[in-house]
Amino acid sequence: MKPAVQVQYNFADSTPVEAEGHLKNFKMARNSGKYDLRDGNYVEENEFVEIQLDDDVVNYKKSTGRPFKTIYNAADTVETTEGGLALYEGEGKRPLLTNFLRGVASYDPAVSNMHKTKNQAATSEQVTVKRNKMGTLIGVYLPTLQNIFGVLLFLRLTWIVGSAGVVQAFVVVALSCCTTLLTAVSMSAIATNGKVPAGGSYFMISRSLGPEFGGAVGILFYLATTFAASMYILGAIEILLTYMAPMLSLFGEIRPSADGGISQEMFNNMRVYGTILLLVLSLIVFIGVQYVNKFASFFLACVIVSIISIYIGVIVANPDTGPRICLIGDKLLMSGNYSCSPNSTFLSDIYNASELALLREIPGIPGIASGVFTENVLDKYMAKGNVIPGVKAVGNQVAADITTSFTVLIAIFFPSVTGIMAGSNRSGDLEDAQKSIPKGTIAAILTTSLVYLTCVLLMGATIEGPLLRDKFGTSLSGSLVLGELCWPHPWVMLIGSFLSTVGAGLQSLTGAPRLLQAIASDSIIPILDFFKVTSKRGEPTRALILTFLIAEIGIIIASLDSVAPIITIFFLMCYSFVNLACTLQSLLKAPSWRPRFRYFHWVGSLIGLGLCITMMVITGWYYAVGALAIACVIYKYIEYSGARKEWGDGLRGLAMQTARHSLLHLEEGPPHTKNWRPQILVLVKLDKKSENPLYPRILSLASQLKKGKGLTIAASVIEGNITSNASQAESAKKCLKACMIEEKIKGFTDVIISKDVIQGLCDLVQSCGMGGLKPNTVVLNWSENWPSKQSWKLLVQVIRSALAKKMAVLIPKNINLFPQRSDRLSGNIDIWWIVHDGGLLMLLPFLFKQHKVWRNCRLRIFTVAQMKDNSIKLEQDMKKLVYDLRIDAYVEVVEMTDHDISAYTYERTLRMEQRNEVISQMKLSRKEQNK
Repeated sequence: MKPAVQVQYNFADSTPVEAEGHLKNFKMARNSGKYDLRDGNYVEENEFVEIQLDDDVVNYKKSTGRPFKTIYNAADTVETTEGGLALYEGEGKRPLLTNFLRGVASYDPAVSNMHKTKNQAATSEQVTVKRNKMGTLIGVYLPTLQNIFGVLLFLRLTWIVGSAGVVQAFVVVALSCCTTLLTAVSMSAIATNGKVPAGGSYFMISRSLGPEFGGAVGILFYLATTFAASMYILGAIEILLTYMAPMLSLFGEIRPSADGGISQEMFNNMRVYGTILLLVLSLIVFIGVQYVNKFASFFLACVIVSIISIYIGVIVANPDTGPRICLIGDKLLMSGNYSCSPNSTFLSDIYNASELALLREIPGIPGIASGVFTENVLDKYMAKGNVIPGVKAVGNQVAADITTSFTVLIAIFFPSVTGIMAGSNRSGDLEDAQKSIPKGTIAAILTTSLVYLTCVLLMGATIEGPLLRDKFGTSLSGSLVLGELCWPHPWVMLIGSFLSTVGAGLQSLTGAPRLLQAIASDSIIPILDFFKVTSKRGEPTRALILTFLIAEIGIIIASLDSVAPIITIFFLMCYSFVNLACTLQSLLKAPSWRPRFRYFHWVGSLIGLGLCITMMVITGWYYAVGALAIACVIYKYIEYSGARKEWGDGLRGLAMQTARHSLLHLEEGPPHTKNWRPQILVLVKLDKKSENPLYPRILSLASQLKKGKGLTIAASVIEGNITSNASQAESAKKCLKACMIEEKIKGFTDVIISKDVIQGLCDLVQSCGMGGLKPNTVVLNWSENWPSKQSWKLLVQVIRSALAKKMAVLIPKNINLFPQRSDRLSGNIDIWWIVHDGGLLMLLPFLFKQHKVWRNCRLRIFTVAQMKDNSIKLEQDMKKLVYDLRIDAYVEVVEMTDHDISAYTYERTLRMEQRNEVISQMKLSRKEQNK
């Protein structure tokens, strides 16, 4: 009979609640310990808490609706009749298969299971509360649709069509939509290659390109989303004060400036009202995301109604009942208290008779059947202050407020298609992110692209060109041009566009703080740690405050056309790295790259990357340089100050592929003399107690040779058995690595275990390194207790092994006297060049002199001449050799008799090469020497 378990839960309000339940099929007593509930999870009154203990799920009713954080289990042990059947010692501690599968199912990709800490493992089996997750329609499609359908559709698209012409406006929209579509395809591939928790786009980029790129692009994306909130709010205020309620102006009547631009009164009004609206929206976000979702549905409904009214208005457009505009030739006039007639006193005071003869009043929206489409096909780009291309505006003519061009229009329009990551930013709240993100995002992009492209064609076919170029509707008494096209009344468009922009701003203010909190939670940017904290309700309040302050900067700018290019660059930078990540992962073909979304190809991602870069340059190279500079600063800050993270990113995979290719390439043949450099294997003796290097100055020697740009491997041997000393070797390796970091040596460490130290050192000499990066120089310390049998035996065996592998051997004596990295020496470095060693003895002091420790020292080379040698000729040859080697050194020849030269040196010289023959060959070329 299975035991009944009495469980007591200690809630945050210290109210004890007891419940009784039965664990069925209970196999192991693993239900003891502390369980943490994440902030933000609530249990409403009369709901059930799902508590997962080991293999079973037991429902306990909670009588209060107060939030709780920690749960303690009072039943520390449970007696079972199953147990004691382990075949081997420790087998009973292994997790059950069901526990393993549960761990895989709840895998947190932000922290590798292989690197979980003890505390993380203890809290991985958490008490969870079931929350309503969102599907594709509510969680991705509709939010993305609302973010894309923003302010620019209603306020700027008609002006873009009129300025660029139908053809170029279509290209502007098509390029923008293609860029976002290809980016969405790349994002879908990344999103379906594993679990995507909260953080959305930032999470995907950081786990694909590494923490440095992820943090840099994440901050850019955060800034783009924050400034997008500013843009939407400015658009809402422009609609309110220009078209809906001009009487609300706080600084007098709003009129265009003399050059056709926005007046100072309008700027001030936008700053005041923009700040008020920003504060209101921030308070809504602060109250909770559930209220944002409630508002979002209503705002989106208004957007859809407004767009439908546009299509109906195109169908029912009638030139007899539509608005009328007044022109002199092709020059559009502002509306006012005058009649569009040559007899008008107001017009007669401004224009002469010949100009008034060209005065005409025509329907502003003649409809599709009018044939106005052909007149709007070509572009009409104008400089600031012009009424038509090349003609300055005078009197009450409608003037261009900014200089227009194809690149300017792309920069202004692109933010209207940049809401594509609204769904991915909600990944933590989606029921199935891998399924919802691709379907919802791509469907939303296709829907909005169809609307934008058809609107370009319909606007060009329905509205007169001069009226299309009237950005603020001054020829229609301040009415919104697109509003006049809507059916049944312009106020449908005004209300819809106003609520649409407010809703898009609300969505941006909701997503930006969560993105910043996700970046801060990864602890890759230390200065952002303050923003990782959330409120008791799980809201990123601190991040919201910072977002409010940054968005206020955009409000202070108070110009929609000035904020839009900033957003464009930030978003394009983010999209570029999404495409780069997908391209990189696809080309590397790592075993872990298995996205469920199959409709992608690296060529498409590469084209998307190219489009993003092209549009960044088109938008404005100065904006692109500024954004790139911000990204580089963040990248370097993370690289030097941020936390080290290993996320299995694509750049790491690229490094592995590059290293593999390079190693294979180095195997094609022996290195040329010009490419030779000392690849150093430093044999380090460790202290048996502390596991630190017994002679740390030997690493100082290797550090001061680093200008050779070779590979350095610090290795040691621990006497013992691999099965019992593995942890000791790992600890020693970490100590050795710490010493290398302290000496600023960029290299590798290795510690092996051998029953015999001498044999272990010889094995290191034979096996260390890989391919063309095998060490060619061994550094071994001269023994302090020389000449004991153990010391000379070790030295001889290592030297023999090194010579057998054709490696050079450096044996420093009195290594403890070697200068430290902080020392600054002056004097002479003396080289006694007796044995011809191929030039290594000349190279080593040259490398030493490149280091700041030896930089002030002078190099002196002494060579030994026998009595029968021509010392003068030998000195000349040596100086020429040193000159050819490009080494600045003083050369001196010392004459010695045969008896003065040690027998070993003399014999060794004769065995290697006949010394006199070597000197005579110094004048010969390499080709002649090889004959």
